[in-house]
Amino acid sequence: MTEALAGPYCAMLLGDLGADVIKVERPGTGDQARGWGPPFVGQVAAYFLAANRNKRSIALNYNDPAGLEALHRLIESADVFITNQPSAESLKKRGIDAATLRSKHVRLTYCSISGYGFSGPKTGMPGYDILAQAEAGVMSFTGEEQSGPMRYPIAIADMTCGIYAAMGILAALYGREKTGQGQILDMALFDSQLTWLANVGSSYLNAGAMPKRWGNAHPNIVPYEMYRGSDGRHFVVGVGTEALWQKFTEVVDTKVDLKNDGRFQSNAKRIGHRGELIPILQEAFEKKTASEWLERFAKAEIPAAPINGVPEALNELQAKARGLVVALEHPVLGAIKTIANPIRLSDTPISYRFAPPLLGEHSAEILESLGYTAGEAARLADSWLI
Repeated sequence: MTEALAGPYCAMLLGDLGADVIKVERPGTGDQARGWGPPFVGQVAAYFLAANRNKRSIALNYNDPAGLEALHRLIESADVFITNQPSAESLKKRGIDAATLRSKHVRLTYCSISGYGFSGPKTGMPGYDILAQAEAGVMSFTGEEQSGPMRYPIAIADMTCGIYAAMGILAALYGREKTGQGQILDMALFDSQLTWLANVGSSYLNAGAMPKRWGNAHPNIVPYEMYRGSDGRHFVVGVGTEALWQKFTEVVDTKVDLKNDGRFQSNAKRIGHRGELIPILQEAFEKKTASEWLERFAKAEIPAAPINGVPEALNELQAKARGLVVALEHPVLGAIKTIANPIRLSDTPISYRFAPPLLGEHSAEILESLGYTAGEAARLADSWLI
């Protein structure tokens, strides 16, 4: 019972792994992401298509007593219940809060996804990805040195929370195999986004070091950033070890002797003389095209890559070889494409069974599976589609 991105992304990952995912949506409008366009494919936002494969949809009015009863029947039949309703009072009113459901269904794994979780001074406040990125500190050091704070253009707080939620659900289900009891997961966008501080957070917590904006550069490794070839195309190079640096000095001809220049003979020294080294390298790179440099680096086994646009990335030979774009047959739109799940299991591979559903597409069949007669199911499904 989630919408937007974090919850739907979590549920899609579980669906990819084989779960029977039933998406409970509001009649009439459904998941708000259905309208997050343009671009639209037919009447469906491309955004919605990104996070809702491998699900069946029921349009269910849980403000209607009959709808609330159907919702409770669904939960009774479920291993996992996922909700992103931030209001504890709203959940209690309908009897779908964690405490109530755990008391009735001891094997149920209950996963709540919200902006700030159910503890702390911001409990119940609305949460969006941009708020989490801002408050978790990530925006403060994202961007070029002279720019202001920068939001990462993909909803990383939502997606990270969705991934952590799926991981927690799997752990809870594994635990249930040993104890016979489910668990409650209290997932928050803010908490998940804070994990992105990673080494930056460790540097502050343990050494008092404050991060700065480095743009495409790396604070701890040089050279490790973007350069431009003679044709104006950009590429990146990552020289993460001293052995790689030795190879690098043999491939790149510069106006100074990189191998023997005392300023550059260790990573620590290169960091100290970053402002001198980078212009020297860029001047050298402007003597050949980006493709020529990438060929040279590939032969020398130096990590480097072109900066692809989205079309190039999705059509990369590596992406094609790994099957990273998946086509699914939609009941109205025909063939639609989604980005594949990256998990590769040898014996139980990811399966792609359903295209993102139409609103209420499976309402009647789901209701029948809950014990409603065909007539009752059809009548209720039709009444909740409006």
